[in-house]
Amino acid sequence: MNQLQEWKERLKKGHMLSVICILLIVVVALGIILYSKQREYRQASENNYNMAFYELVDYVQNVETYLAKSLISSTSEHGAETLTNLWREANLAQSYLARLPIESQELENTEKFLNQVSDYSYSLSRKNIYNEDLTQEDLKNLKDLHSYSVELENTLNQLSDDLNTGRFSWRELTKKGTVAFAQQVDNISKESFSNLEENFHEYAGLIYDGAFSEHLTNHEKRGLTGQDIQEEDRAREIAEEFIGKENVKETTNLGFSENATIPSYDFSITNLENETINLSIAKKGGHIVYMNANREVNTESISQEEADKKAKEFLNSKGFSNMKETYYLKQEGIVTINYAATQEGVVMYPDLIKVKVALDNGEILGIETTGYLNNHTQRQLSNVKIDKEEAKKNLNKDLQIQSDGLAVIPTKWQSEILCYEFKGKVEDREFLVYINAENGREEDILIITNTPNGTLTM
Repeated sequence: MNQLQEWKERLKKGHMLSVICILLIVVVALGIILYSKQREYRQASENNYNMAFYELVDYVQNVETYLAKSLISSTSEHGAETLTNLWREANLAQSYLARLPIESQELENTEKFLNQVSDYSYSLSRKNIYNEDLTQEDLKNLKDLHSYSVELENTLNQLSDDLNTGRFSWRELTKKGTVAFAQQVDNISKESFSNLEENFHEYAGLIYDGAFSEHLTNHEKRGLTGQDIQEEDRAREIAEEFIGKENVKETTNLGFSENATIPSYDFSITNLENETINLSIAKKGGHIVYMNANREVNTESISQEEADKKAKEFLNSKGFSNMKETYYLKQEGIVTINYAATQEGVVMYPDLIKVKVALDNGEILGIETTGYLNNHTQRQLSNVKIDKEEAKKNLNKDLQIQSDGLAVIPTKWQSEILCYEFKGKVEDREFLVYINAENGREEDILIITNTPNGTLTM
């Protein structure tokens, strides 16, 4: 009996040992599989980073080549082709630069340079397309860009050598992150990643009509007039006056937004109905930047025309006169209407104000004036060189014109163009076509989309 029990104990221990061994084998096997998968993943990531880097090198070489060609191009046709190719290659270089495992702030100037090349070449290609000669300033800018592109190309070639000889790896950069940038000089060579930025230390950006032009990024906000408000109490008083002091129950200071597009004092006001209203008051001039009241609107009792009338009355009462409604959108019982300033009958599309109106009782629930404060000023409108009939000659013959007029439109480079605006139809689609009032060029085409909730453009 004792032998049988002893045998059972041995069998039990043997079974446990077998289970443990099997578990160990499974754990080891899983470990090997996981390690293998991790190696495969790291290798795949390394390959992707290598591919992105070498593509970046190739596209930067192409950028340098096309910049060199643009300096000696003698015809507008060939110049347009060269600059269009330059625009494409710079865009692709940006795309592959963004795929590298590097913090964006570490390559801020390099990215900015490629952005500038892309936008500037596009801007100049339009000149060539319209048979305009490049100015001496244009050629000087291209020459400066070419010099920087040569430095960038040389640095990337050095980095390519470092990568090929194993002096750095993407895995190290991924592990160390931003710190690796500060230490990489000691680990590989002086011609390292840091040189990508050092090369552009003196690069301040071109002054031209393009999206990354410094004078446009930092342009004066023309609608912000008046003296700075130095005290928060004064801004608070303006906010309460905008709402109507008789309707204010409590005001809470939300701080000063110093780094906002328009530096402003922010407040939250509770009215007598216990509704919350948020406001921003510009430091310069005490202008209203933003006001929004949150409340549910469950019914629609007033028409779009009545809402528009309420909004215009509100704008007039707040000092925004000569505003014309453009487009609107209805959502959850609230209509948001876009208004543009007018001058001598000309619509100023950059000077936009948005107004939110409740469709149950016509209450103004919000206003946003950023576009107006950034751009509003008196324009010089005397540069109309062609009449309306001449402008019509540049329209598609199938466009059935419904209305026309003059308008100032913004460009993608934050400049402005005075145009004839023609609204019309081709078959069942509505369009807005903008013809330059100075030279007759077709500047833009928008499709009008009418929906049950509003009128939009694209």
